[in-house]
Amino acid sequence: MNADALNGQHRVAYGDEQIVFNLRRQPSRVVTRIAIHVEPDGRVEVDAPASAALADVVAAVRKRSRWISQHVGAAKARLAHVLPREYVSGESIHYLGRRYRLKVIVQADARPVAKLRAAFLVISAPEHDPGTIRSALDTWYRDRAREVFTQRLAAVAVPLRWIRHQPPFRLQFMTRQWGSCSTSGRLTLNPWLVAAPREAIDYVLLHELCHLKHHNHSRNFYATLSRHLPGWAQVKARLDEHAELFLRR
Repeated sequence: MNADALNGQHRVAYGDEQIVFNLRRQPSRVVTRIAIHVEPDGRVEVDAPASAALADVVAAVRKRSRWISQHVGAAKARLAHVLPREYVSGESIHYLGRRYRLKVIVQADARPVAKLRAAFLVISAPEHDPGTIRSALDTWYRDRAREVFTQRLAAVAVPLRWIRHQPPFRLQFMTRQWGSCSTSGRLTLNPWLVAAPREAIDYVLLHELCHLKHHNHSRNFYATLSRHLPGWAQVKARLDEHAELFLRR
């Protein structure tokens, strides 16, 4: 059976629990070991080299089943306390790690627009329509993200010798990841990342820039990441802990 046929969803038993994981074997990434990730939303992703047999992947997941179960449970517990956004005054909005309050002002002749004023993110709209308010909020996040990411990419890239020119990036709202890097060197960044503190933004940008040197999650990749940001694991943990707030829709 070829590697592509083994990609996709698999499961293993852990006591009375079923651990469901997504196996990824991407031709564009040279993964030198079996790496297991529990995403902020509780999904389990497994990267494996094309040469690894499915039995070896399953064995690796079984070996870490306790760790996986604990992290999946913690993710689900965090998500259970987050309610869907209703786009009404008083809701919390995050920007660069600080919390603001949403304030909706209805004016018949208003053009839907969001502005940061003191401790409030004020959205003016012709009517109290959740879709209109959400669109104005998304536009505001996108504009802020483009500005902040441009500035921080330039700063983060300074000590990276393999970066000769600042790579292009595009913005895309995503519910499961903060960013990605294509084989052509183009970054895709989640505008909602701008809700996080600057240290978390810098970590994600550095992570993607390191993929321009190592387009994988190999030991060399993590060694490079650690060399330029020794405390990246702690920063990532804090970002994951608050992901459900920053990605709240």
